Amino acid sequence: QRRDMGKRNGQSPNHLLCHTAMSLKNVVPKRTYKERGQLAARNRLGELEKHKDYVLRAKDYHKKEDRIKLLQEKAFFRNPDEFYFKMAKTKTKEGVHRIGGEDDKYTPEMLKLMKTQDLGYVILKKTAESKKLDKLRANLQMLDAPSENKQTIFVDEVEEAREFDAAKHFDTLPELVSRRYNRPTIETIKTKEILAPRNPKDLKKIHRQRLASYRELLSRSEREQKMEGLMLDMHTQKQLMGKGRRKKVSPGEDGKPAVFKWQSIRKR
Repeated sequence: QRRDMGKRNGQSPNHLLCHTAMSLKNVVPKRTYKERGQLAARNRLGELEKHKDYVLRAKDYHKKEDRIKLLQEKAFFRNPDEFYFKMAKTKTKEGVHRIGGEDDKYTPEMLKLMKTQDLGYVILKKTAESKKLDKLRANLQMLDAPSENKQTIFVDEVEEAREFDAAKHFDTLPELVSRRYNRPTIETIKTKEILAPRNPKDLKKIHRQRLASYRELLSRSEREQKMEGLMLDMHTQKQLMGKGRRKKVSPGEDGKPAVFKWQSIRKR
């Protein structure tokens, strides 16, 4: 029957068989393309470059090559007598083509206004940092920080001072005498329930959180000091942009700006 169909259509039976095989080729799943990875003995050399990585690298290389070739052609066919007026204002500095007159783009009034805006932004950020710092200090209360203050207890006799018992005086346990806070009395321990973590893991977790809060407090206080120095420096720069004769009284030290003194002017 297939031969008769072939004869009717004017095609040979072999052509029909070839056409059927080509259609079945698209139905059968193909083997996925795989590339081997880097060998274990060559891991020190990094990952093995795949074909897609090579394609990207080759495209980038040829793109740069074509760019260099185009620039070389432009340089070769350049007219040495060519001139336009912008050439007088341009120059090459450290291999970078720069346009002259960029330094004079802003007037002194515009620069002073920009300094004022920058100073206002720094003051805003410093205020926000100070509020966060005050909130941290209020939460931590610096209970674990070393204190220079000492509690002095006076007694009447020397013998009483030698036999002085701090736990008996404060009416607390000997283990709690060294505490400067949260030092309950023996009566409070007996009569009231003390809510405190008893699991050692919870105690360690609380201790880690407290240390992290102290580290944050220290870093924020240092940042606030730096921002205060920056604010003073910007304020000094803004004042120096104004008019009036002045002289330098002392140079800047320890991150603080230099001190200037302006000549007093009698105004009408």
